This record gives sequence, structure tokens and C-alpha cells, in this order.
Amino acid sequence: MQAWRAPQLQAATISRAFNADIVMLVSTAAGSTCFLLHSEQEDDMPESVYKVIELIGTSSESWEKAAANAVGQAAKSLRDLRVAEVVKLDMQLDGKGQVEAYRAKLNVSFKFEGS
Repeated sequence: MQAWRAPQLQAATISRAFNADIVMLVSTAAGSTCFLLHSEQEDDMPESVYKVIELIGTSSESWEKAAANAVGQAAKSLRDLRVAEVVKLDMQLDGKGQVEAYRAKLNVSFKFEGS
């Protein structure tokens, strides 16, 4: 009997023109890839305050469109949107188990004006 082994991960960092690091994790066992974007670097952030709100977007087509709907609606009433982080994906189902809507929960940050 063969013992189970945790997949090995390889990491690579790519610098972009907008001073963000993209870390790519490649799982050799499963063959999957995950991209992590780190766009808020302490060196580049002036003394500012950011507010984070939670939004849930929906779409009958995809999770990507659900997330884009949430950000698009927020952009109509908020200024200086900075980061949108998808924290949960789920689906709304009908009585027969068919997908009615894709839902994306996001934490969205924007620059706080005040004080």
C-alpha cells in the first residue's frame, strides 16, 4: 500500500509595473495553479485609512459576473475603490437542485475620507 504524500508546491514571484507581486503556487500532484496578488505594500502606502465593506453580488451566468456586478454597483456610489477580495463563492439552487444564481461574497476596500 502506498502512503499518502502532501503535494509539493513551487512558488514564483513576478513583479509588475504597478508594484504588486503575483505569487503563483503550482501543485505538482493535482496539477492546479493558484495566483495570489499582493497589491498593498507597506513601502508604497502613505498614511491613509481604508474602510472595508462586505458585498454579495449575484449573476445567473457565473461567479465572475457576480463579483463584477457587486464591484460595479459599489462603484456607482463609492469613490476611491482600492481592493476587492472574493472571500466566498456559492450558488442559489431551486427545488430540483438546479442553479438559479451564482453568488460571490467580497470584501471591498475604499479610501476613507474624514476626520
